[in-house]
Amino acid sequence: MKDILLNIEAIIFASAEGISQKDLREVLQEALAIEISKTELAEMIGRLKEKYASEDQALLLANINDQLQFLTKPVYHDAINQLQLHKEKRKLSQAALETLAIIAYRQPITKLEVEQIRGVNCDYSIQRLLDKGLIQIAGKADSIGKPILYATSGQFMNHFGLNSVKDLPQLKDIVAEENSIGEIVE
Repeated sequence: MKDILLNIEAIIFASAEGISQKDLREVLQEALAIEISKTELAEMIGRLKEKYASEDQALLLANINDQLQFLTKPVYHDAINQLQLHKEKRKLSQAALETLAIIAYRQPITKLEVEQIRGVNCDYSIQRLLDKGLIQIAGKADSIGKPILYATSGQFMNHFGLNSVKDLPQLKDIVAEENSIGEIVE
């Protein structure tokens, strides 16, 4: 019985979006090769809810939209909020900034096109930018293989105070004449 409870706990924990009792029951039966009734499962879930309701637990077992999931208790929301703020403060790497600039100026653009411009693999940078919400998937290209197209997001616009991509600085605004190579011929 304890083994089943631990498996239920592990399955719910591993389900990022939560799991329905129906799916939980099916997974348990397949994983442990046992038969478990709906009533037995409901009793075990009740026991887990009691366990997590105690004051010595930081989590609680909630049933939201018929999905079981672990949530932090409201008393810890300030600490979790600080964690989120701390994560958001982390600066982007030079590679991520370069990738973001290429996407901003060339959007919509495929990962392969970004990699051709940068000359290196951009998987990590693109994933990090997606995670931070600075870029988004803008569809699929009509080329062979239908690669994913990336574009900047609304959060990118808010973060940099832009109304549209037309507000991005133009190359002529950035490059100074004294930075050019060679002599200017008149």
